[in-house]
Amino acid sequence: MPAPRTDSSPADHGRIEDIDVATEMQGSFLEYAYSVIYSRALPDARDGLKPVQRRILFQMADMGLRPDRGHVKSARVVGEVMGKLHPHGDAPIYDALVRLAQPFSLRVPLVDGHGNFGSLDDGPAAPRYTEARLAPSSLALTENLDEDVVDFIPNYDGQFQQPAVLPAAFPNLLVNGAAGIAVGMATNMAPHNLIEVVGAATHLLENPDATLEELMEFVPGPDLPGGGVIVGLDGIKDAYATGRGTFRTRAKVSIEPLGPRRTGLVVTELPYLVGPERIIEKIKDAVQSKKLQGIADVTDLTDRHNGLRLVIGIKTGFDPQAVLDHLYRLTPLEDSFGINNVALVAGQPQTLGLRELLRVYLDHRIEVVTRRSRFRLQRRKERLHLVEGLLIAILDIDEVIQVIRQSDDGEQARTRLMDVFDLSQLQAEYILELRLRRLTRFSRIELETERETLLAEIAQLEELLGSQVLLRAQVARELDAAAETFGTPRRTLLLNGGPVAPRSRAAASAPDLQIADAPCRIFLSATGRMVRAELAADSANDGVVTPSRRSKHDAILSSVDATTRGDVGAVTSAGRLIRFSPVDLPSVPGNSVQLAAGTRADQYLGLGAGEHVVGLVPLADAPPIAVGTAQGVVKRFAASEIAGKHDIEIIALKDGDRVVGAAVAPDDAELVFVATDSQLLRFSADSVRPQGRAAGGMAGVRLTPGERVLFFGVVRAEASGTVVVTIAGSSQALAGADAGSGKVSDYAEFPPKGRATGGVRAQRFLKGEDTLTLAWVGSEPRAVGADGATRTLPAPGAKRDASGQPLDGVIGAVGTVVS
Repeated sequence: MPAPRTDSSPADHGRIEDIDVATEMQGSFLEYAYSVIYSRALPDARDGLKPVQRRILFQMADMGLRPDRGHVKSARVVGEVMGKLHPHGDAPIYDALVRLAQPFSLRVPLVDGHGNFGSLDDGPAAPRYTEARLAPSSLALTENLDEDVVDFIPNYDGQFQQPAVLPAAFPNLLVNGAAGIAVGMATNMAPHNLIEVVGAATHLLENPDATLEELMEFVPGPDLPGGGVIVGLDGIKDAYATGRGTFRTRAKVSIEPLGPRRTGLVVTELPYLVGPERIIEKIKDAVQSKKLQGIADVTDLTDRHNGLRLVIGIKTGFDPQAVLDHLYRLTPLEDSFGINNVALVAGQPQTLGLRELLRVYLDHRIEVVTRRSRFRLQRRKERLHLVEGLLIAILDIDEVIQVIRQSDDGEQARTRLMDVFDLSQLQAEYILELRLRRLTRFSRIELETERETLLAEIAQLEELLGSQVLLRAQVARELDAAAETFGTPRRTLLLNGGPVAPRSRAAASAPDLQIADAPCRIFLSATGRMVRAELAADSANDGVVTPSRRSKHDAILSSVDATTRGDVGAVTSAGRLIRFSPVDLPSVPGNSVQLAAGTRADQYLGLGAGEHVVGLVPLADAPPIAVGTAQGVVKRFAASEIAGKHDIEIIALKDGDRVVGAAVAPDDAELVFVATDSQLLRFSADSVRPQGRAAGGMAGVRLTPGERVLFFGVVRAEASGTVVVTIAGSSQALAGADAGSGKVSDYAEFPPKGRATGGVRAQRFLKGEDTLTLAWVGSEPRAVGADGATRTLPAPGAKRDASGQPLDGVIGAVGTVVS
């Protein structure tokens, strides 16, 4: 190889050097990798934002694009961010802005977009056609930036300053998740529910040694923006422990009648980031390739007002549940999500579990509150210093004016004021700049009031900075405020259904893909959770269900025997009976039933606000079903009245009335009402003739004006050991504040009466008590608190009209044990 040219001339000032290509490539690639990892692809574990996202929010806040002001063109925001803070192309900046505004991408959107910001199947419009401003949640991320809460760093050319991290008043990384591909690493984090994450964070603040199991009581799993169902929690537990794990999500699908003798699958929620057009395309491909049978048609009825609604028609003669099982395996109606919690911690990429993510955020938030408190303390001390100087000037205002008039210039006036009144230079300058209208008596009163306020605030801030306990409490209060302001109920249903079968390409006729239709028992807990217990198949143990060790929620409100693919009826407080199949309920072995593993009935059945399940009833060959209402109405109707109906009104309720109980009631059973005025009425079920579905029932118990029914139930003729549990308290006490008094009496102590009478007294009120707060009739009672934990009841055997015994803790519900 010829020697390189090294001479130079006046016309050639360049220089050529020999370098090793491998060394140059290695160094350049490392610089590129470093830039991608730290400046583009990975979020900071403190505020959960990538640099481009942080710059967008900061620049929009600097532009004054608050939620109470108008939108501006997205192109303007992109231009400001690109010109001042982000030295990259406009396309990635706009892509990041769009994602911050998409409600199907983020659990709590940070940008309020106006215009076409895209959908799950289509991209957004160009930035010149869309408009944007900050969402209210972004104010919580960017608040107090002017109070020295975070460090500021120069932008790419040193002309402007930008925050190294945002204050982040809520754990944005866990709430909204993140996705990014760097060099040699990637991150993929699932969104979570803000209220649940804040609950775990505050618990960790109060209990620094809290275990992962304790934190998962607050954060049981991800909460995806589009809802859906998460099946199996083992992968989630792995991700929370190690930072890596996989879980499967399913669409929320119901089997509904579409017309006479025609049934269909109605999809109302899809897995995370899966659009309806992709589902339709995959279904068409599977049908055309003969992998899927039984599909008549697919119709997308999604609109702006009713949300997602994808209707899949089923051909006559095909089992809708079996077809749905194959759809889960052949289409994105069931999808997987791989969690890889990689984020920057102190500038270094780390894989973090749930506890570590919360710990990093809380440390950051404690530092933010500490720096903010120091800043405010300094500002208040400075203001107090000036106020004290002004008070001195006002008290001797004549002498102050005389000193100023006798001075030759401002410098001399300042010096003489400092000497005569013992003022600092800052106080003297402030007095010289004072307007004469401030020298009134009213201003003096205002200054004295301001001084007292400043002294109190300074003392409060010094106390806060001097105590880690108070700092943590302040952080917890601010987190609770953010959760109350921006939090929403959980959207994603969690089903701990065990391992999920692998996805298969087999044809839809394969019988081994179907779930066996085995005997089971469905339990509804007194706290509103449902679970499916598999019954033993051998004859020795057939039908036997064994309770587990006492755990949360193990108090049974209602249970019914069924089969996995059979139908069960759930009666709600709104007077509806909802037919459902228990196939997707969390399954537990019959020899170890734990209701804590169940799913919330209102979420599983999609009930409305304030509506809850009051009882489960069988629908096949069942005796008449009885329901009782809060206004004392009773009704019995035959199961044949609701044959083939999915969701049907079973009683015409009066305004303000609601159903309080429901159960199977044969003629030889007894119906029981217990009212808030402590009256109990029992009468024979055959005195209530069965009525049609549309009937409004008949008088069950005569109520005193202003009173209502607390409990309605059925006592079967073969039942033994039946007791009456009553708990009394004050109607003026706050809910959950007073445990009250309770007693447990034998059911036989209460004489039967006729229907529509007032009954007999069930408990005598103590001083300060004027109402029953809870009542229950059944055998083997078990009491639980509002959190599902077991509570202690008084010993049984109390007289019928005796007063109660003080309770150790507040009882939220009473049920029976697993049997």
